[in-house]
Amino acid sequence: MRTASFIVFSVAFCAAFPAFVSAQDKPAKPAVKQAAKPAVAAPAQVAVPADVKARVVSQLKDVSPSDVSSSPVPGLYEVTMGGLIAYVSADGKYLVSGNIYDLESEVNLTAMRRNAARAKALASVRDDQMIVFSPENPKMTVTVFTDIDCGYCRKFHNHIADLTKAGVRVRYMMYPRTGPDTESWRKAEAVWCSTDRRDALTRAKKGDAVKAKNCGDAAITAQYEMGGELGVEGTPAVFTQSGDYIGGYLTPEQLVKAVQESQKAAAVTR
Repeated sequence: MRTASFIVFSVAFCAAFPAFVSAQDKPAKPAVKQAAKPAVAAPAQVAVPADVKARVVSQLKDVSPSDVSSSPVPGLYEVTMGGLIAYVSADGKYLVSGNIYDLESEVNLTAMRRNAARAKALASVRDDQMIVFSPENPKMTVTVFTDIDCGYCRKFHNHIADLTKAGVRVRYMMYPRTGPDTESWRKAEAVWCSTDRRDALTRAKKGDAVKAKNCGDAAITAQYEMGGELGVEGTPAVFTQSGDYIGGYLTPEQLVKAVQESQKAAAVTR
């Protein structure tokens, strides 16, 4: 039976989980031997005993049995929460937050799994649940969590014509950093409730007041919550289709290069 103190720890950990684990994205690379780097396949998944899943689920809030899977390290099991990854011991007593590297291939196995989870989450969102700016024949797609009042978000959007000209399809999701029932949140609602969301977003980012009939904040809430699940800490937050979190503000040239490099890296680790 769990003690009261451990229950408090579990709840507190889950509340802090996104910020705690998102720091894994750009870890310091460990010293590893230099060797040829062949294509690396994701570690094979094996069945997790039902009793192990039950113990892990009993210790972590909002985790279901389907969120628990095997890991590359014997004795540790992977727990996925949205786009975030951690590892738990078989008895559900110990949790490890960090990256697992394959020293032979120099591949960050945790990043592979984290990106896969993010990609799956982002792919589940339809275009009509976002605000999309797209060229006729896009060469690449990014999903960007944005805030109307964020200066770098406005700077990013100033380049939207250049981005689409370069073949970049931009899928915007709202992430008002100040949270619900704030001015930024209400601006996001007004944009979403507008007949022409793309025009409304562009005007709002220029500082214009956008007026629209209130249609509720369910869509903004869903987008905001997904951002939290994926580890968004600031805006703009740019994700590739493969789930790679490539950063905040980037010029069109920097963004295209970053996506191309991400695509190459993803191809090597498939």
